[in-house]
Amino acid sequence: MPQVFDVILSGGALVNQDGEGARDVGVRDGKIAEIGDLSRASAGETIDCRGLHILPGVIDSQVHFREPGAPHKEDLESGSRGAVLGGVVGVFDMPNTNPLTTGEAELADKVARASGRMHCDFAFWVGGTHENAAHLGELERLPGAAGIKVFMGSSTGSLLIADDAGVADVLSHTRRRAAFHSEDEDRLNLRKSLRIDGDPSSHPVWRDVETAVRATRRLMHIAREKGALVHVLHVTTQEEIALLAEHKDIASVEVTPHHLTMDASDYARIGTLAQMNPPVREARHREALWRGVAQGVVDVLGSDHAPHTLEEKAKPYPNSPSGMTGVQTLVPLLLDHVNAGRLTLQRFVDLTSAGPARLFGIARKGRVAVGYDADLTIVDMKRRETIRNSWIASRVGWTPYDGKEVVGWPVGTFVRGAKVMWEGELVTPSQGAAMRFWNAL
Repeated sequence: MPQVFDVILSGGALVNQDGEGARDVGVRDGKIAEIGDLSRASAGETIDCRGLHILPGVIDSQVHFREPGAPHKEDLESGSRGAVLGGVVGVFDMPNTNPLTTGEAELADKVARASGRMHCDFAFWVGGTHENAAHLGELERLPGAAGIKVFMGSSTGSLLIADDAGVADVLSHTRRRAAFHSEDEDRLNLRKSLRIDGDPSSHPVWRDVETAVRATRRLMHIAREKGALVHVLHVTTQEEIALLAEHKDIASVEVTPHHLTMDASDYARIGTLAQMNPPVREARHREALWRGVAQGVVDVLGSDHAPHTLEEKAKPYPNSPSGMTGVQTLVPLLLDHVNAGRLTLQRFVDLTSAGPARLFGIARKGRVAVGYDADLTIVDMKRRETIRNSWIASRVGWTPYDGKEVVGWPVGTFVRGAKVMWEGELVTPSQGAAMRFWNAL
């Protein structure tokens, strides 16, 4: 009797942990059911993927979807719509919302808001604070929790833990890998006191590497002393890459598409639209990040999608807020880098699917394997497109890459077997669910 599936993706090139090759993928009940030659099988829907690559679903482990608190910038529905339109099947959302995500009630509220309303799957970082440090071991295991996120700098209120004793207290109570925004608050405050208004390209902020390096060095010392695993977010400097290469037993590394794509010369072109924390830096740092990708120091990519309105971004620097859209452009930008020879397609898969699943212990995700969720990102590596503001689903409606031509484009997004996006159109109603984690089941 021939095999029967809900969906067969036929004729595509599957890129997986065991290499790249022509293989069909059969999906049943939201899971991968068979991989191989399925020409004799039948399905409710057969999708012709000839000329396309089938990738494990892309996971973006750092987004700011602004809900609750700032719906004029973004919300969980609009942010996740951008995600799936860009080929992303799952996201980890950050805790600096209003109210802050620092307790069980706030986490449960976010999970309730997201369930069945977001277009992709999700998890939420819980903010580590001086006040909740003793409870982090319980909070990090709650349903929907991606883990604990700590701001050593660039935050306000109770989310900021700038002192070593506070960081050590957090790492005394975490068992999962904790994520860190690693900037030195004292140096940040000094930087803010140098109020050079107007043009960010002339401001010393992007030349100041010690703000990041000093904090990361402190973090490595504390993590090693506590025997804790840490994840350093949005690494931006040559010096940090060298430092973190010496601590790969305890530290994992994230870089962002904008730090891999832009450099300080872009301030003259787009001004505050390029303004981020940590900042876009000189070209030598960008090249060092690429070397970190090539040498395996970098573990994952995260977009750090952090939208602000154009009106907010138009304020004179340094009163303009840091942040840009990014979740929808992560896949096109990196596919363009693949086509330019900066990394292989398999390395892209490692950074965006297998890497997040490995580091954070995401259950049933990160690879195309029988029994795993049928999370798939379908791409056309030869397709030439121009990124436009009009394509961006975010509520703020802009991207710093407006007008940029890329080669390589997301064609389809499958989330747990459902064809959510195909050829730029949403085709399945939102049905996002909380991701599950091996060490929190």
